[in-house]
Amino acid sequence: MSKLLDTLVAGGITMIPLMICSFVVVALAIERTIFWSRSKKQQKRVVRKALQIYQEDPSQAEDFLQMHIDLPIARIYLEALSIPDATPTEFTLALDSRLQAEMPSLKRFNNIFEIVVGLAPLLGLLGTVTGLIASFGSLTLGDVGGSKALNVTGGISEALISTATGLIVAVLALVAASIFRSLYAQQVAYFDQCCTQLELQHLRAHRQKVSAHV
Repeated sequence: MSKLLDTLVAGGITMIPLMICSFVVVALAIERTIFWSRSKKQQKRVVRKALQIYQEDPSQAEDFLQMHIDLPIARIYLEALSIPDATPTEFTLALDSRLQAEMPSLKRFNNIFEIVVGLAPLLGLLGTVTGLIASFGSLTLGDVGGSKALNVTGGISEALISTATGLIVAVLALVAASIFRSLYAQQVAYFDQCCTQLELQHLRAHRQKVSAHV
C-alpha cells in the first residue's frame, strides 16, 4: 500500500483530479451495473405476467403493474392502461410518450463517462508537461550525476506516471461507456417489442368491444 501511495505522490499534482475521475468512474459503473442487472432480471417476468393478466382482466393488470412501479417497463405500460376507453391511437401515443420520458434514466451517467474519456488523457498530458518542465528546470551544465540529477529523475517519473494513469482511467471509462451504451440500445429495442405486444392485445380488445356494440 505504501509503495502504491508513493507512486501516486510521484505522479504530481495532476494525480488528484485523475484519482477523482477514477473514483467517479468506478462508483457510477457499480451503480449502473446494479441498475441493469436488477432491471433485466425482473422485467421479463413482469412483462410476461402483465400481458397474461391484461388479456384476462385489464383492471387487474394495472394493480399488478403498480406493484412493480420501480421498473421502467411497468411505468410505460401504466401510462397507457390508465387512460379509460383509449382508442388504439391514444393507446400508442401514451406508450410512446412514456417511453421517451424513460430514456434519460436509461442513459443516466453516459455523458459523465464520455467526459472522463476525453478529460483523463488531457490531465495525463498535463502531468507529462509539468514533469518535463520540472526535469528541464533542474538541468545544469556540468552537474551530470550531481545532486540535481535526482530532481531530473523525479520530473521524468512524474511525467510517465501521470501519462499512464490518465490512459488507464480513460480506458476504464471508455469500456464502461461502451458496455452501458450497448445495454441501452438493447433495452430500447426490448421496450419497443413489449409495447408492440401490448398494442396488439389492446387492438384486439378494442375491436371485440366495437363488434359487441354493433
